[in-house]
Amino acid sequence: MQLLAFDGRMGASGDMILAALLDAGADPDALEAVTDDLAVAYEIDETVKCGISSTTVDVFLTDDSAADPGGHDGDGESSGDGGHGHDHGDTDHDAHEHGHNHAHEHGDDGHTHADEDAHAHSDGDDVRAEGHGPHRSYREVRDIVAGMDLEPAVERDALAIFELLGEAEASVHGESIAEIHFHEVGADDAIADVVGAALLVHDLEPDRIVTTPLATGGGSVSMSHGEYPVPTPAVVEIAERADWPLRGGPVDAELLTPTGAAILGHFADGVDSLPSLDLRGVGYGAGGYDLDPHPNVLRVLVGDAQGELVKDDIAVLETNLDDATPEVLGGLQETLATAGARDVSILPATMKKSRPGHLVKVICKPADRERVARALAEETGTLGVRDAGATHRWIANRAFETVALEIDGETYEVTVKIASDADGEMYDVSAEHDDALAVARETDVPIREVTRRAERAVLDEQGH
Repeated sequence: MQLLAFDGRMGASGDMILAALLDAGADPDALEAVTDDLAVAYEIDETVKCGISSTTVDVFLTDDSAADPGGHDGDGESSGDGGHGHDHGDTDHDAHEHGHNHAHEHGDDGHTHADEDAHAHSDGDDVRAEGHGPHRSYREVRDIVAGMDLEPAVERDALAIFELLGEAEASVHGESIAEIHFHEVGADDAIADVVGAALLVHDLEPDRIVTTPLATGGGSVSMSHGEYPVPTPAVVEIAERADWPLRGGPVDAELLTPTGAAILGHFADGVDSLPSLDLRGVGYGAGGYDLDPHPNVLRVLVGDAQGELVKDDIAVLETNLDDATPEVLGGLQETLATAGARDVSILPATMKKSRPGHLVKVICKPADRERVARALAEETGTLGVRDAGATHRWIANRAFETVALEIDGETYEVTVKIASDADGEMYDVSAEHDDALAVARETDVPIREVTRRAERAVLDEQGH
């Protein structure tokens, strides 16, 4: 199983996550899906933090009309609704999202390695996106992301991250998610961070993502509503919904931003310490502050996990149906998978008054449960969806191998799924039914025999 492990001891922000993933080997060309649709450019560079060579990422606006400096003051904080044509109030992290441990975001020393190189590469024409650009509602952000030319899985992850941000803001302010207006995290640079992170994660193709406890820093930050202690309310709300814990320190600075928390809240399971890995890559994403003697970097490790079966955090949703048509039931697998379901089972059941019906059980990630429950209700018309209370499952590493079978002088290919633990110890092989069926139909060999030969070929190759 390929594992992506974040070391959370210096917190995280959107641009640090981007930088760490790129430094670990993600293809920067994957980010073209963002720059093709938004008037932004990514500036990727290098710096050194406490002797550690690290990657930096900055986002620039490439269209002057997209910049809106009239509504912001010089340090990236909102200065009211001037120039925006609305008065929705400020969300809790609008004014400090870029006051994280990045000096170039906060403007406290105004002169960092990232600043010098980024401005040099932009030739002075592009505007740093942080602190500029439009403020948008949650729905507007969703429409922008949905309108981008993204792979369905990438779009689903990006939308889930913004939903997590929106739910956190709604909870903090006592509003519905439909009423929430993002400020800094609704601007183009935040969209570039969130969608960019989803693109880079999918480019690396990990089987699982984990993070150690995330450091929040300490002290306080100035926001539109006053001075707030670190961690800020939005980060606390996101952490409450996430699988990983927070920890304070190690310095008095804001180390964990809402955007960074939401990205990891969606993707990462919590672990107490870095797992055993057969390393394939490591990446360091730098923040802007110099926090000697602490290297201000987010480290990510990529490798093959070692150990037993892997703990996979899940939610299990259930509903009983007594009036669903076969066509509706037949389409649930595809429809619910689009909403984030990992598995869908439909079982016959006896309902009230001995009427025949069905029990639908859906496995999904905890962060996706509300969206999947909504999709299940809309598709079936059920009046209630139960959360079954399951917290995790134990899963095998899964690999696929294509074997060639020679039958009557012709060669046919069958894909075989291989199940193994995290140490690579194989304990099951299973030929893909559709492949075996196609060969059986073409050769008139029974499907059981095709399956047996394909699985035997893998076992023999593995020395079993």
